[in-house]
Amino acid sequence: MTTAIIGNTPFRKCETLSQLYESQFFIKEEFHNPSMSAKDRPAFFMIREAIAKGQIKPGGTFVEASSGNTGLGIATFAKQLGYQSQIFVSKSCSSEKIDALRMAGARVEICENSNGLHDFYSTQFRAQSYAATHPNSYFTNQYYNPQNIRSHYKTTGPELWKQTAGQITHFIAGIGTGGTISGVGRYLKEQNPNITIWGVEPKGSILSEFLTTGAIPEQHATYDKIEGIGRSFIPGAFDRDVVDHIFQVDIEEAEVAARQYRQLTGSLVGYSSAALLASLQRHKEQMGLTKEQHIVLFFPDHGSRYVSKIYSDLFDRLKTSLNIS
Repeated sequence: MTTAIIGNTPFRKCETLSQLYESQFFIKEEFHNPSMSAKDRPAFFMIREAIAKGQIKPGGTFVEASSGNTGLGIATFAKQLGYQSQIFVSKSCSSEKIDALRMAGARVEICENSNGLHDFYSTQFRAQSYAATHPNSYFTNQYYNPQNIRSHYKTTGPELWKQTAGQITHFIAGIGTGGTISGVGRYLKEQNPNITIWGVEPKGSILSEFLTTGAIPEQHATYDKIEGIGRSFIPGAFDRDVVDHIFQVDIEEAEVAARQYRQLTGSLVGYSSAALLASLQRHKEQMGLTKEQHIVLFFPDHGSRYVSKIYSDLFDRLKTSLNIS
């Protein structure tokens, strides 16, 4: 097995954002991975380790709780290697992702929420229960699997350091499992401890408070369902030691930012990418952007997976052209 099939994704300067915020903005386009998502990286690393350690036998079933993208990576690689996949998603998952999972050969179960292993109705609890009660099943468990962080430490971080020629000053990523920002953050700060690592999460998520206080809030509001980011529990894959600050945005801001970016650039961005754009609008003064900074935005997937949710005008046009009521 080789990691050559994932990673080495394009990196480009975004002139629109650079001019708008008078700084140097760059985009890491992860939707060029095999299943159009950054989650291919941890999916492959987790599958590879499980097979190498004999934790699953040939023909077995890989199980994951996912907002869609990790599940799709698991399903894609499992099928290629002769395994099955069972993916648990929450009811907020886009119909495009669910369709893609089923097309990749996954069995999909839709759950009430993704609130962690303590909640009987969550994707995580259902995935763990399934793996425990079905022979030759393995729960990859992206929220606590060390390979999640390792995949980004070994691939994404080095790619960014090379692609920026070591000039990167800031890295901004959405936080869901914590694997991306933790793995990239660890690698980049080893190269230059002055690099700033910023995270973005939905309003009501608890990670920003945990980063600041080191404590898990006893009470918290329900967080905005921005697909792929935000948590009501602290994932084991989140390393607070390498994150400098976490900004919060609400779902309406993210959707507006996505549509504005489409108008300016013609590009469709996914929910968590849109959250990064919204964070620039809401927190630009706090960020203290300058012309000398080299800021990398991590775009983990493509807006085509959210057309029915974010880009309703395109969705309506598509239905009309296909004569679908």
